[in-house]
Amino acid sequence: MTNLYNLTVAELRKVVAIKEKIEALQSKADSIVGAEGEAPEAAGNGRRKKRRHMSAAARARIGAAQRARWAKSRRAGKAAARAAAPAKKKKRKVSAAARAKLSAIAKARWARVKATGNTKL
Repeated sequence: MTNLYNLTVAELRKVVAIKEKIEALQSKADSIVGAEGEAPEAAGNGRRKKRRHMSAAARARIGAAQRARWAKSRRAGKAAARAAAPAKKKKRKVSAAARAKLSAIAKARWARVKATGNTKL
C-alpha cells in the first residue's frame, strides 16, 4: 500500500473519490442483500420473527420428563456399579506368634547394623 504522506494533492483527491464510490457501492449492496448478509426474502422485509413462547405447564412437563430420565439413568448406573464392584477382601491379620518372629528378625538385623557402627541399614 502506498504511503499517503508521499501523495500529491491531486492524487489524494482521486483516492478520496474512489473511496466515496466504494462506500456508495457497498451501501447499495447492503440494501440489496441485507445488512447481515441474508437475502431480502429471509429478512422478512424488515419485520422481526415472532418468538414462540412455551406455557408454564409445558415447561413443567418437559422438566418432569427430564428429571425422570436422569433418575432412571442414575438408578441404572448405581445398579451396574454394584454388580461390577468386587467384594471387599477381608483384611489379613498377623498372628501374635508371626508378629513376634518378625520382630525378632528385625531386632537381629538392627543388631548386626549397629555392630558395624552404622546408623542406617
